[in-house]
Amino acid sequence: MTRIGIIGGGNIGEALLSGIIGDGTDPKSVIVADPTTARLEQLKETYGLVTTEDGQEAADDADYLFICVKPDIVPTVLESVSDVVEKNDTDTVVVSVAAGVTIASMEALLPAGTPVVRVMPNTPMLVGKGASAIAGGRFAKAEHVDAVQELMSATGTVVKVKEKDIDAVTAVSGSGPAYFFMVTEAMIDAGVNLGLPRPLAQELAIATAEGAATMMANGQAEGGDDPVVLRTKVSSPGGTTSAATRTLEEEGLRRAFYQAMEACKKRSIELGEG
Repeated sequence: MTRIGIIGGGNIGEALLSGIIGDGTDPKSVIVADPTTARLEQLKETYGLVTTEDGQEAADDADYLFICVKPDIVPTVLESVSDVVEKNDTDTVVVSVAAGVTIASMEALLPAGTPVVRVMPNTPMLVGKGASAIAGGRFAKAEHVDAVQELMSATGTVVKVKEKDIDAVTAVSGSGPAYFFMVTEAMIDAGVNLGLPRPLAQELAIATAEGAATMMANGQAEGGDDPVVLRTKVSSPGGTTSAATRTLEEEGLRRAFYQAMEACKKRSIELGEG
């Protein structure tokens, strides 16, 4: 039976274990470590898994050890479990979901030859609609990366990339949900300023975002229309939509997005260097 250890029982950790267990993994083969007793009790009651306050216990004989803590805590966690990973009878694959923390920096803190896989997830994995990118380290074989991809697929879409592209992935999908939330927030505020009650403006804006996302996803899956074509189909020449999109272009929407995502990538690189 595959044994899965997860260090960090926060939102991302819960999204991961929820997806894995929901996909058919025996809850008793999953052990979660977190310093907060109340949080562990909640996870145990909800999912029926094994819990501990000791990260070393989660690492003990784990086939896959997921590090789901904040970037600045990763080195401390890896140092604490290094001896356990070295003594394990199995080749433990260490998987990190921490932004900015490079594979090389993790490999340096683990026993020589430890397979390391780096993941850039995003928060929609909490509802099974995540978009994650994974990259394997020097000692991660193809089968290791494939296995992590399969495990992560329980939380949404998972793609393989080279580590050099992870910072750009962070700018697109890792931080991407916030952009869509912000655009929707702006649409709601504009609707209110145009005279709509806020609850109505919010209902319409969210339903529109969901519908548009579904159309794009269907086009992607079925080889149909991409976002550019979908936009042109809803934009009649000289019509209302054309008036709106022209104004967005004139106000510098694309430039603002590029600069924002460039700043995101730069910050991801800085976190890695730090």
